[in-house]
Amino acid sequence: MVNAEVTYRACDSEYNRLELGSDAGGPKQEIGIVIDNGFMAQTIAKIRLSAPYIAQNTRPGQFVHLRLPGLEAHILRRPFSVYAADARNGEIQLLYQTVGLGTEHLSTLPNGTHVDLIGPIGRGWQPPRDAKRVLLVGGGLGVAPLYSLASTFTTETEVHLVMGAQSADRLICWKPFSTYITEPCLHITTDDGSAGQHCFTTKAVKDLLEIGAFDYIATCGPEPMQKSVAALAAEHQTFCEVSLERRMACGIGACLSCVVNTTSGLQRACVDGPVFNAQEVIW
Repeated sequence: MVNAEVTYRACDSEYNRLELGSDAGGPKQEIGIVIDNGFMAQTIAKIRLSAPYIAQNTRPGQFVHLRLPGLEAHILRRPFSVYAADARNGEIQLLYQTVGLGTEHLSTLPNGTHVDLIGPIGRGWQPPRDAKRVLLVGGGLGVAPLYSLASTFTTETEVHLVMGAQSADRLICWKPFSTYITEPCLHITTDDGSAGQHCFTTKAVKDLLEIGAFDYIATCGPEPMQKSVAALAAEHQTFCEVSLERRMACGIGACLSCVVNTTSGLQRACVDGPVFNAQEVIW
C-alpha cells in the first residue's frame, strides 16, 4: 500500500527541486481565488478561479493539480482538466463531479477562497494544422477539455461534436459549444433516449464516419468509449487523439503513479499525456 504522507513529502520536495515556473509557460505553483462555484447539472459543478499565470499559459487539453483547502485529510493534489481559460481576465474554469468527500468539499468553497494550484501541466491536443473536417467526441465530463479545443479552429474548419450522457439532466455545456459549432454539427446522444439520439456516442461516431471522412478525431470520456472510438478511427484510417484519466500523486512525472502502456513503453499521463496518439496506446 502507498504511504500517502511519504508520497506527499516526496512530491513537495520534487516541486521545489524542479523550480516550478522557471521555464516560460511551464507549470507553476499559483494561488487561485474562487470567483464563482456552483452546480450546472445533477452532481456536476463548475468553478471559476482567478489564476493569471495559468490562464495566460494553458493550452487546450492541459490540466491543473489542485490542493483542496480546509481538507487536510486529502494531502495529495487532484487533477482537473481546464475547461476554459480567459487570458485577458486571468481566469480559468474547471468542471467537476461530486463523487466523494473531496469533490463534495470542493463544491462548498465560497467566493474569495484561496486555492493552491499547479499548472498548466501536460501534453495537450495537437490537431493537424491543415485539418478541414474534425470530430470531437465527449462522454460525460469528458467534454471539458474539448471545449477549449473547439475554440481553436477557424471558420474554414468544419467541426462536429458528439456529446453523450446517461440522461438529459446530465448533459452539460452543449449551449456554450454552439459558439464554435453550428447546430447541424452538434450530435447529442443519451443512454436512455431522454435527449438527442437514443444510443451510445460510439454509434453516432460510427454513423458519421460512414457518411464522410474526417481529418482528425479527439475524444475524452470513459476509457471503454475512447477505446471504441480509437478502433473506429483506425478502421477509417483517421488520426485520433485520446485524453486519458489516471490517478496522480505528483502531477509532474516524478512518482510514476499514472503510467500508460504504449507502443513506446510506459509513459506518464501527467507529462507525456494526458493526450496521446490513440494508435500508440495499448488498450
